Amino acid sequence: MHDALTRAGRALRVVLLVALALLFLVPFYLLVRNGLASESDITAPDWTFFPRTWHWSNLTEVFADPDLPLARSLLNSAVIAVSTTVGTVVLASMAGYGLARIPYRHASVVFYAILGTLMVPAAVTFVPSFVLVSTLGWISTLRGLVIPTLFSAFACFVFRQYFLGFPKELEDAARVDGLGYWRTYWRIVVPNARPVFAAVGTIVFIGAWNSFLWPLVIGQDQSAWTVQVALSTFTTAQNLNLHELFVAAGVSIVPLVVVFLLLQRYIVAGVERSGIDD
Repeated sequence: MHDALTRAGRALRVVLLVALALLFLVPFYLLVRNGLASESDITAPDWTFFPRTWHWSNLTEVFADPDLPLARSLLNSAVIAVSTTVGTVVLASMAGYGLARIPYRHASVVFYAILGTLMVPAAVTFVPSFVLVSTLGWISTLRGLVIPTLFSAFACFVFRQYFLGFPKELEDAARVDGLGYWRTYWRIVVPNARPVFAAVGTIVFIGAWNSFLWPLVIGQDQSAWTVQVALSTFTTAQNLNLHELFVAAGVSIVPLVVVFLLLQRYIVAGVERSGIDD
């Protein structure tokens, strides 16, 4: 009787997981189905699981649209996301290591002050940040789109918690060899902390790629548009081209899916080792 209940419970869990997986895949199915369909198939009153004809030319059409600089926007998003990820990971990891390992009387005060910024709504700092960027002449520039977003209290918190649990024996051995904090960090800590670097980097990359409001305000020239800003032009267009919208949206999520599939195991491993539940 107990074995039968156990098997029934496992079967129920499998069915539930399959149902949730299929539900999760519905938006991806809609992107592919509508992106490669004709306008009449998308707006038809009778829904068909697949379009009558697959229009692969929709892919080339969306990149050839003069009103939608999709290729340029994808490049801008890639440059901004990579730059933001690298800068945030480097700065936050160094700050987290310093707060966790370097003796400093006011380290706790600084750490709680950093955490306090998490409770400040983004709307409060948005206008002052825009005024500062505008004063510096960084409107529609890579500097204006990247530099103000490099500080991440969450990333600093995760790194600090991780480094608190980092084996001190490795650092002590480095100090015996004459290495200071700086060289110990780069030569010992960083190579042995790849999971948390990958986890934080993945989260920051996804956030930077999906960012909309700041690039919308700062990237005022069309040449500085990110893919999210470019997609928003569909909502203001007088004639809405549905299949182009779905194709462009599908293309825009491909980099996120690739990054997530390659680094998904590091997200769980990095969070687990960071000790944020302590």
